[in-house]
Amino acid sequence: MSLWTAQEAAAATGGQAITDWRVDGISIDTRSLQPGDLFVALTAARDGHDFVAQALEKGAGAALVSRIPEGVAADAPLLVVEDVQAGLEALGRAGRARTQARVVAVTGSVGKTSTKEMLAAMLAPQGRTHAAVASFNNHWGVPLTLARMPADTEFAVIEVGMNHPGEIAPLALQARPHVAMVTTVAAVHLEAFEDVAGIAREKAAILEGLEPGGVAVLNADLDESPVLGEVAVAKGCETRWFGRSASDYALYAVDLDGDVTRASYRFEGREISAEIQSLGAHFAMNAIGALAAVTALGADLDLALAGLAGWSPVKGRGARFTVDVPDGTVTVLDDAYNANPTSVTAALTVLAATKGEGRRIAFLGDMGELGDEAATLHAQLAAFPAMDNIDTVHCIGPLMAALHAALPEAKRGLRVETSAEAVAALNGEIRGGDVVLAKGSLYMQMARVVDAIREIGQGNAPS
Repeated sequence: MSLWTAQEAAAATGGQAITDWRVDGISIDTRSLQPGDLFVALTAARDGHDFVAQALEKGAGAALVSRIPEGVAADAPLLVVEDVQAGLEALGRAGRARTQARVVAVTGSVGKTSTKEMLAAMLAPQGRTHAAVASFNNHWGVPLTLARMPADTEFAVIEVGMNHPGEIAPLALQARPHVAMVTTVAAVHLEAFEDVAGIAREKAAILEGLEPGGVAVLNADLDESPVLGEVAVAKGCETRWFGRSASDYALYAVDLDGDVTRASYRFEGREISAEIQSLGAHFAMNAIGALAAVTALGADLDLALAGLAGWSPVKGRGARFTVDVPDGTVTVLDDAYNANPTSVTAALTVLAATKGEGRRIAFLGDMGELGDEAATLHAQLAAFPAMDNIDTVHCIGPLMAALHAALPEAKRGLRVETSAEAVAALNGEIRGGDVVLAKGSLYMQMARVVDAIREIGQGNAPS
């Protein structure tokens, strides 16, 4: 069965379908486009209309456009709308409206994507499950996820993010979740808000999209938990609190052991043990919230636990792998996708707890969007308790200069401006037995460090 026909898509968007076509998927990037996809010509860094001809040549089933692009035949399979972004949003709303799926939406300063993947793993054994790919959580990512949702979906997991005030509520209203979860609230995107309480209010705006009878799943352990609770009370929705201080959905013990995290929960009158295939107390916390969310959807708890047991972090978000180097094996903790004070301290805790015969080494890149407190927040990492068990910290980026200055001299490693400079200096910094963490905001491109360590294992010089 096709995802969209020309007639269905035209009715959803109010646009004009040229020719009679059917599509099986939706793409916004010709590099990943599959034959039979609807290519959406969004305007971002470049105008997507410039790539419509290429998309059609690669086998796109049709293209969503606001005009017939140059080099495209007048009878090409198109859906012409007034505005492509608005057209995508309309298609997403129609995709949501035509399904009977039970929907959970997740937001938070840290852990959105990992928790989204956990939720999908918990629900997949229980029915046809659709989830956002990667971090598709913004003004185009949410409607794209909804528009991609097959009509026979039984469970859907939607990730909702933000950079500035006022972004979350419109996305939540598109997703119309039955359950909305806030993983945590932290000093992320602080330059766009007066304080962390303002961030909490924006995160709580996800409740604006709840369906009647919907459930809020909220973190009980935050300084800003009362702010989240006030919004939930004003919304009049059922609230499930999770965390160490929660009564119904409580995390009461975490054991970091080798490559796994063992968590003990008290859950709706039951005592439950769960094993997570990665180190991190933060994973244990996100898991109890996710379990509260999936049972609020009406899913089976034991099947959800079985799904959790098979989950592991994805590349760039805490994934672990080993590399054979000439004098042994290096363990790499790939957490390079993004960074803020909360996620960096969580990653340092994992690094400190990871067993290895050699040194524990951190490559830390700048944490972005922290406003006037940026230098202070970077320097404060030096006093974090896990630093006692970390041998060397390489500081990458202008903001990380503050951490480098605050570290004890014995722990100071490289002090460079870019990840490219770190890669150039990598030879000799890593040896067999070491455990290495790479962490930084996305713009710092810390994945280069991860890739360079892989190359050492392949016998190549880092490049």
